[in-house]
Amino acid sequence: MGEVLSRRALNRATLDRQLLLRRARMDAAQAVEHLVGLQTQVPHNHYTALWSRLEGFDAEDFSARFERREFVRLGLLRGTIHTVTARDALALRPLFDVLLTRVLKSSFGKPLASVDLAKAAERARVLVEEEPRTFSEIGKELLADWPESRPQALGMVARHLLAMVQVPPRGLWQQGGLSRHTTLQHWLGAELPEQAAPDDLVMRYLAAFGPASVRDAQAWSGLTRLSEVVERHRHELVTFRDENGVELFDLPDAPRPGEDVPAPARFLPEYDNVFIGHKDRTRIYSDEAARAVWPTNVEYPVFLSDGFVQGSWSIDTDRKRTHAALTIRPFAGLPPAQRAELEREGAALLGFHAPGADHDIDWGIHGE
Repeated sequence: MGEVLSRRALNRATLDRQLLLRRARMDAAQAVEHLVGLQTQVPHNHYTALWSRLEGFDAEDFSARFERREFVRLGLLRGTIHTVTARDALALRPLFDVLLTRVLKSSFGKPLASVDLAKAAERARVLVEEEPRTFSEIGKELLADWPESRPQALGMVARHLLAMVQVPPRGLWQQGGLSRHTTLQHWLGAELPEQAAPDDLVMRYLAAFGPASVRDAQAWSGLTRLSEVVERHRHELVTFRDENGVELFDLPDAPRPGEDVPAPARFLPEYDNVFIGHKDRTRIYSDEAARAVWPTNVEYPVFLSDGFVQGSWSIDTDRKRTHAALTIRPFAGLPPAQRAELEREGAALLGFHAPGADHDIDWGIHGE
């Protein structure tokens, strides 16, 4: 049947794989590849996510490397935007062709009923390789050929059927810009490989998120029929059970430090990997968080205390960035030692996001 792993044991194993039990001494590219990308619908999320995971993380250096195209942001897992290395972008994107096509047809099938999707995608490719464009701009251009459709739906043809990257300055450190896109192939000057089997993806998932069930892997990736992959590799894996009897799979040599290992306070961005890596999120949500967060899918930055999501946070700065205030909002009361640890980590977070400014830390009430 396999050893039963408690909720806290799964929590500590996941934090270890996610580089959240201690800051790792590794290069940002190594970390991003180990984590199989960083979920970054919000363009600057990769900075807080990596600062909380890496020792001596340099945001300016990462931003420069992002601008040099060592990293890109594009739709991958579940069709959502992820920051990945250029190498992983090329290797992983073909795995999600079927998923992204399915999402397009289920979400925009009616307004696209009379559209030749292949021709629309090719027309969009030419447009964005001439110059990066927003999806709205793409849709308006395509409307001339398919006037019976809608600009939004036509823009989504490009979003789902082409490998589209968001180009800088969007995603650069403390900069912004419209969400403009070109093709991954054009941006990197490389062709996409043929679609491969998802076996390597599943094994990498276990390395970064395990121990985990087949349903966990499918929820994380958006892919189906992954039980077939796991069964192909069952002889290479070890098995466990969670407290509900669900079978979990893992790599034999992956770290499983045990439930008594201390877990440090960490501040994480909205939609962080650790929140969406499993179908069963009880390994990372406190009971209070499960009630407060689940309906909104962690749409705000949250913090970990004793390894579990315990509340939300925000930083407000004045226009000249001379003053910055961190507000910490627990879902429920926290012991003094945990509050003190969060204040220490919060002071470091302020130093990272607003160096040279005057800093304050306030305690608020969740939902205010």
